[in-house]
Amino acid sequence: MTSGGNEFRQKGELVMENGLEGGVIYALSAWLRDKIMATGLARIQLDLAPDRDLSRIVSDLSRPKGSRSLATHLKRRVGIEGVKAALLRECVPKEDFSDPAILGAAMKALPIQLVSPRPLEEAISTAGGVAFSGLDDRLMIRDLPGVFCAGEMLDWEAPTGGYLLTACFASGHTAGVGAVEWFQTIFGM
Repeated sequence: MTSGGNEFRQKGELVMENGLEGGVIYALSAWLRDKIMATGLARIQLDLAPDRDLSRIVSDLSRPKGSRSLATHLKRRVGIEGVKAALLRECVPKEDFSDPAILGAAMKALPIQLVSPRPLEEAISTAGGVAFSGLDDRLMIRDLPGVFCAGEMLDWEAPTGGYLLTACFASGHTAGVGAVEWFQTIFGM
C-alpha cells in the first residue's frame, strides 16, 4: 500500500467474510479508515503468493495445463485456491487468465479497493475511547474523579491478539493501582 509515497508491507492472515478482516487489515486499519474518510476509498494490493517470486509463478503458469481445469491448474502449479482464486476471478479480467505474465503479476499485486468499513453493528473491534489528554497518570478521568479507564476504553489503535491483551492487563493494573491510591488519599486510609 502507498500513502504519500510511503509503502506499507504486512505479512499475515487475511480473512474474507462480508469484507476483509484479519491481522493484516487490523495492522493497517487506522490508515485504511483515514484514507477512506479522506478520499472515499483506499487501494491496497495483495500478494497471493508471498513465498514465490514472479518469475517462478510465470514459469509455473506457463506449463501446459492439459485437460485440467484452470482452477486445478492454479491450485497444482501455484497453490492458488479457495478465497485466493475467488479474489482473482473477481478482480482480474477473464481474458488476462490466458496470459501467464499478466496473471502472475496480478497474483503478486492484486489491486483491491476498499470503500467503507463494515457497519458498527457488525464490528468485532472499534477505535476510539477516552482521550489520553483527559486522563491523569493513574488513568483517572480528570473531569470525573474516581472514574478510571483501562484497555479498550482508552483511545488507542491497538493490534489484536496477545499485544492487545497485554496492553489491557497493563493498563488495568495501572488503573487499579491508581484507584487504590486515589481512594486512600480521598478517605485518608
